[in-house]
Amino acid sequence: MQRPAETAETAETTKPALGVGMVGYAFMGAAHSQGWRTVGRVFDLPLRPAMAAICGRDPDSVRAAADKHGWAAAETDWRALIARDDVQLVDICTPGDSHAEIAIAALEAGKHVLCEKPLANSVAEAEAMVEAARRARERGQIATVGFNYRRTPAIAHARRMVRDGRLGVLRHVRVSYLQDWLVDPESPLVWRLRREHAGSGALGDLGAHIVDLAQYLAGEPLVGVSALTETFVRERPLPEGAAAGGTAAGGLGGRAGGAARGAVTVDDAALFSGRLASGALASFEATRFAAGRKNALRIELNGERGSLAFDLERLNELHFHDHTEPATDAGFRRILVTEPEHPYLEAWWPAGHALGYEHTFVHQARDLVLAIDARTEPEPSFADGLQVQRVLAAVEESAEKNCVYTPVPA
Repeated sequence: MQRPAETAETAETTKPALGVGMVGYAFMGAAHSQGWRTVGRVFDLPLRPAMAAICGRDPDSVRAAADKHGWAAAETDWRALIARDDVQLVDICTPGDSHAEIAIAALEAGKHVLCEKPLANSVAEAEAMVEAARRARERGQIATVGFNYRRTPAIAHARRMVRDGRLGVLRHVRVSYLQDWLVDPESPLVWRLRREHAGSGALGDLGAHIVDLAQYLAGEPLVGVSALTETFVRERPLPEGAAAGGTAAGGLGGRAGGAARGAVTVDDAALFSGRLASGALASFEATRFAAGRKNALRIELNGERGSLAFDLERLNELHFHDHTEPATDAGFRRILVTEPEHPYLEAWWPAGHALGYEHTFVHQARDLVLAIDARTEPEPSFADGLQVQRVLAAVEESAEKNCVYTPVPA
């Protein structure tokens, strides 16, 4: 007689496999690996995600990443990964300069695609990706972009509240995303600081997230922006192993090992205002120079009937003000988003037991598997990623053309 655990394991292995191949294995690769490794153990899914292969250019490093994160095989050429028969979904965790080429090739090869944000480094690349996704959709393939903060239960619950009219007509959205990992001018010139690799700086890295969140929570697009950007440190030491014309692969932080320096070709900070389609006003700040702020993302929405506020550093909480209550009793109240009725929480811990950053990638994997099985349009789609890309491009254009008014002394 089989034990219950054995029966459950047998039932899981009889589900159709969804072979996942991932390109990239650094910070985002580790986060996505956590999602794929965990999702089938938490949620009852119609398909069984199988971590078939991971890809990176350095054979020793990618093999070590495969062993560490639980991938069955390692490849050093993303084309070989796409060609594998055991890969049905390609997960792209590379710098933005390779997103379009890999995603389009994967879609043309009949694979589903998950691509990290921002979708591309330019509007033209993003448009080509959307067109490839449209053709693939006709064949039943799914293409989605990885805005993982949508998968925070508190954010998903906030979207429900806005959709259900709890705020009434929206008036304001204000968002900031503050980090400090570049404050030290001697931090090395990693790929995130080179336009040819990253596309933009804090704008694409952090601004993409907050633009997506603002549009997602409001349920409407931005239709106009006015912007300022700045690069505070314009030259940095080259990382060890980097030539003067480029950089070695790198991640966040760290100190350079040599004296040679190279130009920073992206923004360090972006500040912009905007207008949503309904006429609501929005304000945005994205910077990697806010000393003391490690990963401080905050968003607040104000409407005629109330307000909602979220802080990523308290990611299991929402703060809600119901403006229809008498002023004598009204005020912001904390909603602890840990109940089984809240988004994603039915599969996790008893109420009051908090989740963390890594769970957003588990939820992302869950939503993608369900969309693939049901053949439904994923959220966010490549078209949603293109909309964000257009906003980022408009911010850059506004910042380049902005005229600063200097008051005449009295």
